[in-house]
Amino acid sequence: MNEYDQYDATGLAALIATGGLSASEVIEIAIARIEALNPALNAVVANLFDEARVAVRNGLPNGPLRGVPYLVKDLNTLVAGVPATSGSRAFQKFVPKDDSTLISRLRAAGLVILGKTNTPEFGLNICTAPRLFGPTRNPFDPERSAGGSSGGSACAVAASMVPAAHATDSGGSIRIPASNCGLFGLKPSRARIPLGHEKSEGLAGLSVAHAITHSVRDSAALLDATAGPMVGDFYSAPPASRSFLSALEGPLPKFRVALWTSGYAGENIASACQTAARDAARLCESLGCRVEEARPSIDGHALREAFDVLFCANIHNVVEQIRSANPEADFEEMFEPVTLACSLAAQRFRAVDYVRGMDCIQQAARTLGEFFENHDILLTPTLANPPLPLGVMSMMTDDWEAYLNKMLNEIPFTPLFNATGAPAASVPLGRCPDGLPIGIQIGAGFGEERCLLRLARALEEAAPWHQRS
Repeated sequence: MNEYDQYDATGLAALIATGGLSASEVIEIAIARIEALNPALNAVVANLFDEARVAVRNGLPNGPLRGVPYLVKDLNTLVAGVPATSGSRAFQKFVPKDDSTLISRLRAAGLVILGKTNTPEFGLNICTAPRLFGPTRNPFDPERSAGGSSGGSACAVAASMVPAAHATDSGGSIRIPASNCGLFGLKPSRARIPLGHEKSEGLAGLSVAHAITHSVRDSAALLDATAGPMVGDFYSAPPASRSFLSALEGPLPKFRVALWTSGYAGENIASACQTAARDAARLCESLGCRVEEARPSIDGHALREAFDVLFCANIHNVVEQIRSANPEADFEEMFEPVTLACSLAAQRFRAVDYVRGMDCIQQAARTLGEFFENHDILLTPTLANPPLPLGVMSMMTDDWEAYLNKMLNEIPFTPLFNATGAPAASVPLGRCPDGLPIGIQIGAGFGEERCLLRLARALEEAAPWHQRS
């Protein structure tokens, strides 16, 4: 392990600030690491190495993460002058002129953007293997998926190309790859971080942005740097009373933890994932938390149907925009088969189905809110299974319903927090007998990221998953 590997993003920023390493030296180490590892792993799909060098030479903002290398997921977040493909051949030539709001905030924090990371087409997969760029491999086992849809970002962080990377989450896309790659992944509350001027709600409010990190403190520091509404936002998350970093300090409250290990719609949960969750619950008990088995009274089948309507409607909107602008285009060449199948499936729904889907999601939010009146934390496995082999979740199918059901069967616990807008995080506490990582999901009430960060920090101290300065 060299000096670069010993530090998380916060530690690297401190090292740069005290002169232990220069920002230029750190950036060159990161670039060399990407060049050495990426050909085998395929995490980074566009590099900004020259632009990064110029930014360092011109002088970086004096932000809390000044000089730290960073990567941006190629979905829902625009970097000026860099193709924003969303993992799709249909958008290969789309080059935004301006940075999105989130990118501007990341730059103001002093982060140096080195490139963009791989993602499945429109984030429509729990694995990352778009036709446009090919599969991203898991650093723990290259024959396994790094997860999706933020698979490129998770892979890059797990392989220590960069200490942290941007990610987005519409049904688990931060937490899934964090679980698969042994990392910490926090999905913030709805509207905690703006997606940018080019987005409205982001999949009817399901989609949020943040990061995948090694350490809990890096996630908190990035949240401090990027949280807050932008002008004109339709709504925003409740403002934090203090910094998110400050949530890591002080004694651990005696959190009321609910343990839930069975899927809410009859999904099969691997024994290794259930065991990891129960082990995590016992660790919480050892830290002074009160643990009981409990689950919110959510109609899982109805929620799955609502997700079907919302995903189909939003994908259909994208496809139709392209169709109207390019009526003679070869759509089978431009889009993945399952994307077109999803778009076609949207046509069986009526406007009233969309409204009912939104009603279902809002009712789930109320039910979960009531649940958190009696509990502080909901603890579950992050996923139903350990990391999947490459190719298991192929988008080369025209059977949308079968594809959606297969995907949702793998993620029985993550979509609930997208539907309700409440925050949740995957914590890398578990391991399979063969060493593959298993994440544990902890969720809290809407706006309660501080609770998650405090518990995650305590778990990190009790069972360190990475020893970093």
